[in-house]
Amino acid sequence: MTTAYSVREALGPEDREACFAVRREVFVVEQGVPQELEYDTYDRTAVHVLAVREDGLPLGTGRLLLGADAVGKTGADTSVGSLGRLAVSESARGLGVGAALVRGIEDAARERGLTAVDLHAQTHALGFYERLGYEAYGPEFPDADMPHRAMRRSL
Repeated sequence: MTTAYSVREALGPEDREACFAVRREVFVVEQGVPQELEYDTYDRTAVHVLAVREDGLPLGTGRLLLGADAVGKTGADTSVGSLGRLAVSESARGLGVGAALVRGIEDAARERGLTAVDLHAQTHALGFYERLGYEAYGPEFPDADMPHRAMRRSL
């Protein structure tokens, strides 16, 4: 079955709430991440990307941190953005939504003059990001009590 969807930057409060709803479903409900860890001050300044089905149903989201917001996650390199909070609704998995969101975030990074994108991947997702051109670096570390690795892709 093919589901038609589009990926775009989230604009306005309705889009942002759709992003937060997908994150709540995936991270808070499915993975048990405490809500106070899931939402943070970066949500106000991040570039949010949203995947929506033809009928408007939100399917997935991710965000890009820039500049000062990203330096703690990118080794203090302001030319590198930080991709995070990538989430795809269970019903939309396997449709290519995650890869389309990553490419949308990379496009947003390019448009803002960034040279690379970093991310902190849950270790079970390393293969997904490697297939998209990301390379892991550094040791494994815990985030929200789940093992992660840092990864980077040059743009």
